[in-house]
Amino acid sequence: MKKQYKSKWVKALLAVFFVFGIGATVFIFSRETNEKDEKNKDVTKVKTIVEPNRESLAQKNILDSLTTLKLAYDAAILEKTALAQQLEIERKNIENLMEIISASKNPSVEQIQVYRRQFSDMKASLASKGIEVSKLKSQNKNLLNEIENQNVVMYKQKAENDTLISKQKKLESTLKDASKLTLNNFKVVALREKKSGKELETDKAKNAEKFKISFSVNGNPVAKTGKKVYYIQVLDQKNTVLGENKLIEFGNDKALVYSFIVGFDFQGKATNVYGILNSDENPFQKGTYFVNFFDKQEIMGSSTITLE
Repeated sequence: MKKQYKSKWVKALLAVFFVFGIGATVFIFSRETNEKDEKNKDVTKVKTIVEPNRESLAQKNILDSLTTLKLAYDAAILEKTALAQQLEIERKNIENLMEIISASKNPSVEQIQVYRRQFSDMKASLASKGIEVSKLKSQNKNLLNEIENQNVVMYKQKAENDTLISKQKKLESTLKDASKLTLNNFKVVALREKKSGKELETDKAKNAEKFKISFSVNGNPVAKTGKKVYYIQVLDQKNTVLGENKLIEFGNDKALVYSFIVGFDFQGKATNVYGILNSDENPFQKGTYFVNFFDKQEIMGSSTITLE
């Protein structure tokens, strides 16, 4: 009886150890499996971080290509052709597309295809514009050469015109000098008149009744004929202008105060001219008088007379 009871107890104990062993085995196997799964997940995450997907790589490649394309547009714009404004608009479109692509997170395959088509269109447009830019550059170069050639011709023509103008001015100056009248033999004498009417020269202030002022005009066949006018200015010891004492302006900021005017008809031959300055109510005083002869504002000569 005791032996039978002991055998049952041993069987029960073995059954407990068997169940415990199976449980331990299942627990260890399950733990190893979970650890492997966790390791696989970690490896997948690392690969995901280290290795971007195809769409992300395509997105980066498109951005790099757009950057290169933008630089090409920058260079084309610097050529400053008639297409510069259009090129600037297309460059702005590239910049806008780059901003859109950069802001896109995890783009889909369809989005990448759209970006590629847009990039392709922009690249083709630049190629087309590049041909036009080259043509315009060639045209501009030809135009610049033509302008330069025209400038050379115009410079030569201007030089010839300047030479002709200079010669004409010299000729006009020569003709003006040649046609100009010259005065000489400037003379002034004091006169007194006898009862008979005869006039005699005097150097006495108390006897002087008038000044006879004379000069000669040289003959000149190329000078313009007609009426000529000269202005006579007589100054006393106090530098006072005697006679009419009138002011005349010549319109070029020049003016003259004169004593009287001498006019005559010039016909190309030498002529002697004179004028009279009367003492009137103001007798001549002792001292030296200065007489100046003017052709308008230009002084032609001078003379003096001294009365005792």
